[in-house]
Amino acid sequence: MIDQSRHEAGKPFLYVVVCAAGIAGDDDRLITAAQEAGWEVGVVATPQGLGFIDAPSIEAQTGYPIRSAWRAPADPRPLPPPDAIAVVPATFNTINKWAAGISDTLALGILCESYGLGVPTAVLPYVNAAQAAHPAYAESLQRLRDMDVLIGSYEPHRPKSGGGADRFRWEDVLDLLAPRLSPKA
Repeated sequence: MIDQSRHEAGKPFLYVVVCAAGIAGDDDRLITAAQEAGWEVGVVATPQGLGFIDAPSIEAQTGYPIRSAWRAPADPRPLPPPDAIAVVPATFNTINKWAAGISDTLALGILCESYGLGVPTAVLPYVNAAQAAHPAYAESLQRLRDMDVLIGSYEPHRPKSGGGADRFRWEDVLDLLAPRLSPKA
């Protein structure tokens, strides 16, 4: 386990929550952009999301272990507390559970708790048009907006196409978060 004491004091820490979407394997694009913008990054993956990413590569890039399961009470916290959270790519399942306050995975637990802690949070949905047509989706997005979650735009792709990867702008989440973050003194 990597010791969180390696976190550079005064450097902002970003949690990137990764869900099980076909494009999740490109998450290194966001990590690189965040690091170039001065962030340290830790990744929290949904349990299903783990199968969509290259965990060893991400851990090498961030210097931190990927979190996906709760730790035992006596275990050290492997990541520093977040200054901001980016949920990218966010699936239909995660968006709806998060908005409903369901905390059945570590990723959802962190997202549900972040509201009460006032952690700036942004989300880039990645859903298909059939999922986006479901009434629960629009209601969930509105509830998240009401919770002050910043929501990026992405045109849903055709069902069963896995499309839109070429149009997905990972870095947009950093632009969404920028106005909410005050410089470190």
